[in-house]
Amino acid sequence: MRFNIKIPKHLKQAYNKELELYRNFLESKQFSIAWYHLERSHIIGQSYPIEHTYSHWLMLKFGLMEKNTKEVFGQIIRLIVGGWKSFINYIPLGNTGGANVPPLRTMPIPDDIKELFSAK
Repeated sequence: MRFNIKIPKHLKQAYNKELELYRNFLESKQFSIAWYHLERSHIIGQSYPIEHTYSHWLMLKFGLMEKNTKEVFGQIIRLIVGGWKSFINYIPLGNTGGANVPPLRTMPIPDDIKELFSAK
């Protein structure tokens, strides 16, 4: 069994870039584009407990802002179990992390993120 603790530098940079884009689009009230970048941050960081949990925290805050009860409850559940699943490397790759998809569904990974995962 492999334990994931620290995200590799190149993934951390990509993760942070997605969060920066998320914040920029959120600030300009382009909510669907902001959410898209938040989902991408989740895909990049989901194998690492801190980044995974933080993506879900931001999704919870987004759900609260949107007054989206389904998202809020979905994120609370994901916050409870997501981090430890990352730690033991038991995550559904490609899952975008929102309450609009089942939490254990593996999903296609965007090509540019696949390239990040294959780079060392």
